[in-house]
Amino acid sequence: MRVSVIKISREIIALFLIAVFVFLFLFVDFTSLSSLSDKVPGNIVNMNTIFLSIFLEAIPFVLLGVIISACIQAFISESALQRILPKHMILAMIPAALIGCIMPMCECAIVPVVRRLIKKGMPLHIGTVFLVSVPILNPIVFASTFYAFRSVENMVYWRMGLAFISAMIIGLIVYFLYGNTNVLKKQAVPSEHTHLAQRNRFAEMLFHASDEFFETGKYLVLGAVVSSLFQTFFDRALLIEIASDARLSPLVMMGFGYILSLCSEADAFIAASLSHTFSPSSLLAFLVFGPMIDLKNTIILLAYFKKKFVISLILIITSVVYTVILIFDQVV
Repeated sequence: MRVSVIKISREIIALFLIAVFVFLFLFVDFTSLSSLSDKVPGNIVNMNTIFLSIFLEAIPFVLLGVIISACIQAFISESALQRILPKHMILAMIPAALIGCIMPMCECAIVPVVRRLIKKGMPLHIGTVFLVSVPILNPIVFASTFYAFRSVENMVYWRMGLAFISAMIIGLIVYFLYGNTNVLKKQAVPSEHTHLAQRNRFAEMLFHASDEFFETGKYLVLGAVVSSLFQTFFDRALLIEIASDARLSPLVMMGFGYILSLCSEADAFIAASLSHTFSPSSLLAFLVFGPMIDLKNTIILLAYFKKKFVISLILIITSVVYTVILIFDQVV
């Protein structure tokens, strides 16, 4: 009983903080604080400016993303998703990848959905395509990428195209390697709000939105801080040397995406902040790889899937994305 009270209190506080944030974002003028910059070292001011520009540009898309994701979580069943997909083993991969266009979900929310779909009979490779593509191929990520790269409009189309191609290849590899092998753990991890979902779907939607907003928000803050530190204090000569290596640079950015574990609705703003140093192909490696697999996503996958499959999936995603990016760099 005490645990339930703590959980509900936490959700109420979370919803209150969301309301406060929205109010401050829309109605408070922060320019009056600019006089403080005279008393702070120049590097710190520069880092703070970069951090705020990344964070404030990204946060509206994060809010929109978590609200839509929460609505899907609460009101749309897995059986409805299954009815949309064709029965053909290969053809079903195409709508599985494109379903994010109408049902956007982040890389965290998608894992339990895929696990439930597989338990209900969806083939593993279709679930894998769903897992790696939906966090990228959706209208919110399209809009945030388009907005972040306003000066390079092709970036959004390159991102979507490379993500789709990579997802198809990953699905085919999983199909040939695993077939219908059961890779799920025997005991699923229960949702902490299951009891609320049974009583009130709207309440479940609000609770899920608050959970996801603050879970996503802390990674966005971390990503913005690291990116601002990176740009302010990192040795420019070494950074340029890494960025100029066509083979090393994509790997570095993929590692960056894995460790930062950014939400796909916000990662374009981090990538755009590095666009003056890294090549488009390196930025695309970051934008395609990160939403498919990252550190927090790996932890969630290990809760639902067998360790051997998770490790194999990470290796498959890494190999496919890196190869696709290298080919793209040679062609474009």
